[in-house]
Amino acid sequence: MAIDKFAVEASHIMMFARAIGDGNEIYYDADYAAGTEPGTIVAPPTFAQASAQFDPDYFLRPKIGQPWFGSGKEGTGIKREKKEGGSSGSAAGGLHAEQHFEYHRHLKPGDVLSAKTFPGKSWEKESKRAGKLKFSETITEYRDQNGELVITARGVGVVTEKVIGS
Repeated sequence: MAIDKFAVEASHIMMFARAIGDGNEIYYDADYAAGTEPGTIVAPPTFAQASAQFDPDYFLRPKIGQPWFGSGKEGTGIKREKKEGGSSGSAAGGLHAEQHFEYHRHLKPGDVLSAKTFPGKSWEKESKRAGKLKFSETITEYRDQNGELVITARGVGVVTEKVIGS
């Protein structure tokens, strides 16, 4: 998250819950939520990822007037160059392998998050089809307006040495 602050609003939580198909009333009904353990509307577990949409430079978000590679194979007709691994060290392809969210407390309307991202662990494994797989973690700590740690997000990416045919 390259933005300084991400304001959490009840309408954002409701729209996110609808977008992921989760009808739990704790995500949109204040009266219902008041009778639950948190006592308020709370955000779904993966909600913090929505902060990326507030970053104008987020690399996966389409940009007006610019080609976008999409989320599928040549989703918008842009062909991505396939590279074989070798002495140049170039990778054939990468993907998002895992995402974990550790909540230190509920995220709720009125919170204003800031985030700090830093590298985590790196490791390698050998694959019969893809050659060497290089894994790397990215850790993002989301803090509220008081500096309290609310969420620790850990993403794992993997880069393959060889292109796998489809």
